[in-house]
Amino acid sequence: MAKSGAQPITTLSQPNDLEAFWMPFTAERAFKKAPRIVSRSKDMHYYTNDGREIMDTTAGLWCCNAGHNRDPIVEAIKAQAETLDYSPPFQFAHPLGFQLASRIASMAPGDLDHVFFVNSGSEAVDTALKMAIGYFHAKGEGNRCRLIGRERGYHGIGFGGISVGGMLANRKAFATQLLPHVDHLPHTYNRAEQAFTKGEPEWGAHLADDLERIVALHDASTIAAVIVEPMAGSTGVLPTPKGYLKRLREICDKYGILLIFDEVICGFGRLGTSFAAERYGVVPDMITFAKGVTSGTVPMGGVIARKHIHEAFMKGPEHMVEFFHGYTYSAHPLACAAAMATLDVYRDEDLFERARKLEPIWADAIHSLKGSPNVLDIRTVGLTAAIDLASIPDAFGKRAYTAMHRGFEDYGFMVRNTGETLALTPPLIISEAQIDETVDKLGKLIRAVA
Repeated sequence: MAKSGAQPITTLSQPNDLEAFWMPFTAERAFKKAPRIVSRSKDMHYYTNDGREIMDTTAGLWCCNAGHNRDPIVEAIKAQAETLDYSPPFQFAHPLGFQLASRIASMAPGDLDHVFFVNSGSEAVDTALKMAIGYFHAKGEGNRCRLIGRERGYHGIGFGGISVGGMLANRKAFATQLLPHVDHLPHTYNRAEQAFTKGEPEWGAHLADDLERIVALHDASTIAAVIVEPMAGSTGVLPTPKGYLKRLREICDKYGILLIFDEVICGFGRLGTSFAAERYGVVPDMITFAKGVTSGTVPMGGVIARKHIHEAFMKGPEHMVEFFHGYTYSAHPLACAAAMATLDVYRDEDLFERARKLEPIWADAIHSLKGSPNVLDIRTVGLTAAIDLASIPDAFGKRAYTAMHRGFEDYGFMVRNTGETLALTPPLIISEAQIDETVDKLGKLIRAVA
């Protein structure tokens, strides 16, 4: 049989039109006047169509922890696509879903033994919130319907996630449609007390005690769950203060409230451990994950739940669905194959330990930029960093936006801007020489936008 001469369409082809694609979380009009487009990637770098090398200091979008286009992951995806392209996850299954769930559960602390697969961090959060409400309903405590988030928290863009989230821009446009029965803890950042901290700030553990005020206001019998990020990433890398998460756990235990860690960013080595829960010695009732589980190659996320949560649902006739929730692509075969191969890379290359050893080197290098023009604060934890810049008068966010754009165009590296903050989250494979290169380019960039 003659082979077709048609070539597959890939990102190496030029876009024929920029108008049809409505871009997510993007200043779209500005982008389409000066687009930043990459065509391929490998290890620590992206490449443009004209061959320019772009160092990736953002791990894509906090997700490519093993670096780009890693051969074992690519081969696993190819092999799975040739074997089983799709299997329905409702009432049927395939082997990899069970293998991957067991493996992830074995990485989680305590009795976090049950994994529910979804396709993104946003879906993971909404799933965890539904589990919390459903758990208390199953226990006959249906009055526990209140959810507690935190100011400056980011929990994705589902209505549940933006309701418990605490980022103004995500909330205000949809304020009339957010979930009822939601309250928020104060955020943990105080520049006067914490500026230029490496790792977890000494100041701030007492802020967890505000949960006692919320309990006194609403009564514990109405509160289902508290959800926090161990490190608030999207709002500008806010490391948790020392002792804060342990205090939250104590208060939640005191009143029978579930504690959820949103580890969509923190999980899979970003803070030097499998999950931040391990770093901080706290076992939450649920962990949400996504991003790093497949190193960004195929969309996947999930919720890891403790045994007592799962068991609360396992009642009623055996032929009936216990938890009325799920997605068409839950535990998709390609995503499971990508995740299994990704976890192999993390293990075989000891990348979580590598991140832990690089953390002080990374921190010292980034903090060397203290004193650069317009730098108000620098924060580092794990292989993550944030640099706060002073705003241009009457143009909040423009200096950081300009730095992001010029970093790509003029200095050949990718940095993330959020508000007036530059955030860096490199792949865990970054070398010490590449850390030095990153800081050198950052210094030049900060001076260029001064």
